[in-house]
Amino acid sequence: MGRYHAQKLARQSGVELAALVDRDGARAALARELGCAFFADHREILGKVDAAVIAVPTDRHYAIAREFLSHGVHLMIEKPIATTLAEADELIELAEKKRLVLQSGHVERYNRAFRALHARMDRAVFIEAERLAGFKQRGAEVDVVLDLMIHDLDLACTLARSEPAAVSACGFRVLTKEIDIANARIEFGNGCVANLSASRVSQAPVRKLRVFQGALYVSADLQAGKLRYVRQNAGAIEETEETHEGGDALAEQASAFVSAIETGSSVEIDGREGRRALELALTVGRLVRERLSRFE
Repeated sequence: MGRYHAQKLARQSGVELAALVDRDGARAALARELGCAFFADHREILGKVDAAVIAVPTDRHYAIAREFLSHGVHLMIEKPIATTLAEADELIELAEKKRLVLQSGHVERYNRAFRALHARMDRAVFIEAERLAGFKQRGAEVDVVLDLMIHDLDLACTLARSEPAAVSACGFRVLTKEIDIANARIEFGNGCVANLSASRVSQAPVRKLRVFQGALYVSADLQAGKLRYVRQNAGAIEETEETHEGGDALAEQASAFVSAIETGSSVEIDGREGRRALELALTVGRLVRERLSRFE
């Protein structure tokens, strides 16, 4: 992901891409391509940059983010924001104390199809999401809940416009020692219910979302940028379709990060939003492991 973040930021107006940092020396080729410096240790750029994007493996988010924030650097951290709530709380507190932007990298919020869907939903009553991906070693240091489902946990909270009140979950190990397939049911305080499924052992990628509310049903293919609305009109079922192709969610996320720094304004998807998704993901993972321990 670091490669993609660097490419987007290099094209941002008002931004100078100062450096890439990677323990893999082969990444220096990308730095040359983008016309910036290259370092193998993030500590070498402390005091030399205004902002940074952290896209290292999840288990290293906290330690590196804490160093950057302590040195007054604005941050965008790939999801999940950290591995524990205590780590997330410390990062949030540090960013607020130093008045720094701390953005959580929930890029699906910038998906044009999702934004259009969200704008049309007043009070969702049922949400169904399916996120499938082929197995990749990248991200395998965490389970599928923290790797993939966390996207939809964040989207579900956003659509429900309410806090989770009850959670149940199941899941299984397939190719790794961690959870590779998971299903979660979330009941929100306002009565909305979400049913989410995620797998990282699928043969074909799927990013689908279905949302129901009174008199309206919306089906979204977030990968293709397509929406289908179904409603009743004068006793007949009416269907309409929209296409929101051509967007670049990662570039829009980068633009939001830069804008918040330049204007001193709040960023939409801040550390607290990242913490909420993390808390829900950790709850789902815990419930899955408890269930597995009874049957394995």
